[in-house]
Amino acid sequence: MGDRIFYFFTGWFIVGFILVPLDLVPPWLEWANSVFLIAAGVVAVTYFIHIYKKKAGLFYSALVFTVSISVEQFGVQSGFLFGSYEYTARFGIKILDTPITIGFAWLLVMGCADVIARGIVRHSRFLLATVGALVAVTMDLILDPVAFQVKEYWIWGEGGLYYDIPSQNFLGWFILAFLFQSVLGLFSHHPVSVWQTRMSLVFLGMIAMFSVTAFAGGLLLAPILVLVLGAFWYTLFKRKKARHEIPE
Repeated sequence: MGDRIFYFFTGWFIVGFILVPLDLVPPWLEWANSVFLIAAGVVAVTYFIHIYKKKAGLFYSALVFTVSISVEQFGVQSGFLFGSYEYTARFGIKILDTPITIGFAWLLVMGCADVIARGIVRHSRFLLATVGALVAVTMDLILDPVAFQVKEYWIWGEGGLYYDIPSQNFLGWFILAFLFQSVLGLFSHHPVSVWQTRMSLVFLGMIAMFSVTAFAGGLLLAPILVLVLGAFWYTLFKRKKARHEIPE
């Protein structure tokens, strides 16, 4: 089942990589963007199940989905953690004021953050959580500008220096990702090479797709910055990982 999920996502990614950056998705197919993020989130759930075993993987996935939706919902109403913002109808079906896609997006981000952080950090839980949070923020440096300025999935009620996004948002991302990664640090870790490789490729693929979309939408700083940071994290991940034998 896990293989089929990954292959489905890969096929959807290839089609999306061609259509989305070039803005070739017709209006009646806008729902496909949400399905793409949902599929990516399910891939992350599958990764958690393989790396942390079924019970822990499912528990953690449910935790991330529920907490992220709850925090985002509270944030929309109060401005807590991320700043003042609201979601538009373009981001799919909502639970109250928050699209369910957000829960899957957080699963995706934490799957990518975990695989990269685990490849870099071996012994310190604090350092593991810190690196995981930094990887998550790196992804948001491209996700947020594209979703806000290119796709208009949400609208910020206050501005900031980076693409008119409040700096508080990135601090909020770091805090929440740090807490999520800290929880993973409590679970028994069972490295599986094929799923580490797959999730690390998802990390690269998401950065590539959103960067190309950003370029196509007229954004320059965000894709250049994130491509450099993404290359840094992935290179560090590969070098550290190469020093350890990981069983299939």
